[in-house]
Amino acid sequence: MGFQIESYRQKVEEAGQFLKRQLPFSPSLVLILGTGLSGAAEHMRKILEIPYTEIPHFPSSTVESHRGYLIAGSLGGKNVVAFQGRFHYYEGYSLKEVTFPLRVLSRIGAKILIVSNAAGGLNLSFSPGDIMIIRDHINLIPENPLRGPNIEEWGPRFPDLSQAYSIDLINLLKKVSMEIKLQEGVYVAVPGPSLETPAETRFLRLIGADAVGMSTVPEVIVANHAGMKVLGLSVIANVNDPDHFQPILLKEVISQAKAAEQKLLTLVERFLAALPEEEL
Repeated sequence: MGFQIESYRQKVEEAGQFLKRQLPFSPSLVLILGTGLSGAAEHMRKILEIPYTEIPHFPSSTVESHRGYLIAGSLGGKNVVAFQGRFHYYEGYSLKEVTFPLRVLSRIGAKILIVSNAAGGLNLSFSPGDIMIIRDHINLIPENPLRGPNIEEWGPRFPDLSQAYSIDLINLLKKVSMEIKLQEGVYVAVPGPSLETPAETRFLRLIGADAVGMSTVPEVIVANHAGMKVLGLSVIANVNDPDHFQPILLKEVISQAKAAEQKLLTLVERFLAALPEEEL
């Protein structure tokens, strides 16, 4: 039968109405926590925690390191709604399903998205545990979450991605980073779940990528389509030189991401504390 846009719209609106009844405030600030970073949500002052399984039409995360809860609370003195775990193309979901939760929140007040992930380093000047500000991205996932009929009230048919990541938000983050060293670079999203070969790593470096992962870009596309501002952060979990390639072990990726969790949390808390109220 193909994709049914009206059925999708109805599911988004039903999930949105459910969350509007549950959430104690308008979800203007949204935080997506990726691989190995879900523990950062435990530092929030929680008001409400909802399993994804209880939210109408939400997908279910099948990845062990993604807990699968929507949390409302405060962080850095700001009200925040956090996704503790996300969905991926490699799990078998379409990108419309992957981005469904963010689309729902964009319909009930979301204005700023802070998205994080654990990524493989491609830039040889990076080190494991570094935090990279995503200044741009390359989408190599063979699908786009906006493919198919466009709903004009949700956003334009051809959204501009010339500044997919907000320069203002990046500059504010740099201002508050202080002793925390930050890298900047281009994130490339690949389908997964297989990890990169040495030849693929060499290719990704050749096309201008500094870090590689299997997420984030679909959500950033939808956020821009919906008129949201985006701040993207990658925790560099490993760095591989294609000419001296070493096996990539997922448990090590998760371990490095968890080790950098406190640094990421401190950075995000400072950023939120400094974020002007008029942005919300």
